[in-house]
Amino acid sequence: MKGGLPMKILIVGYFNETSKSNIARCFPQEWKVVVVPPGEEMLHHIEDCHVIIPEHIKIDHSLLSIAKKLKLVQTGAGFDNVDVPTCTQFGIWVANAGGVNAQAVAEHVMALLLSYYKNIPFLDSFMKNKMDENQLDYIGSELKGKTIGIIGLGAIGKKVAAFCKVFDMNVLAYARDANAQSDGSVKMTDFDTLISTSDIVSVHVPLNQQTKHLINKAAFKKMKNTTLFINTARGGIVNERDLIDALKNGDISGACLDVFETEPLPIDSELRNMSNVILTPHTAGMPDGRKFHKKRYDFFIKNIKRIENGEEPESKLNQLL
Repeated sequence: MKGGLPMKILIVGYFNETSKSNIARCFPQEWKVVVVPPGEEMLHHIEDCHVIIPEHIKIDHSLLSIAKKLKLVQTGAGFDNVDVPTCTQFGIWVANAGGVNAQAVAEHVMALLLSYYKNIPFLDSFMKNKMDENQLDYIGSELKGKTIGIIGLGAIGKKVAAFCKVFDMNVLAYARDANAQSDGSVKMTDFDTLISTSDIVSVHVPLNQQTKHLINKAAFKKMKNTTLFINTARGGIVNERDLIDALKNGDISGACLDVFETEPLPIDSELRNMSNVILTPHTAGMPDGRKFHKKRYDFFIKNIKRIENGEEPESKLNQLL
């Protein structure tokens, strides 16, 4: 902090050496940046860090009780791994980086959409397995005229909506925030209408107590049996067992998933063997590689500088007295 010891930034996650180097180079040289995986070494550094950027760990009371110098918990877009009320009790700011990965996630949604309806995984396998093209038999279709239902109309949801309009799709949206506004190209509707009338249902809400298992057996039963379900938000928003059953029973046509209830996705997950499912390993928000997102780290640095200067962080999730 100003006039005292240099800022110590603790980044917790699973990173390869190249990613560690790229991340460290982002930060001002006068700051001490430590990148470690979850475990004993992490606990040692938590004792004197000023800022923690957590991946794959829970920021809870037991951890916060040993973080004597912590001033800021800075997350990416999601913050379901942070006990925000307890951070507030300890006088620690919590902020996320909502919106910084909107372009990347929205592009990923479109890539999944096109891959599914153009049957790209099958066709790629067909060609690489050197199969007889005279025997080619597959199903595909166009996006034009299809209705996509977007659950959550934040930065990502709005970007997805804009992309879909370019493909001449009809766009419905449902938002829990009554103040959420459409620009006129999106038709706002209620949850049940959206899931029962859409050809595609795409999830773009945060994971919290209200949204946990929002998409469950009852929701899948209301969807058309031709519906494609897409989740690039958080795995816990969906009851994964119910999703697998819906796929196996033909309640929905298919799914494109970037996030899962347990991550990494277990090797023995049934999802890995389903031909009507396209999977990616929680990479939708990573435009510059698996573990490095420069725009996000630039946002982190600006926020940390605000804390260093005694200011409130941008995109704060709590309010300190």
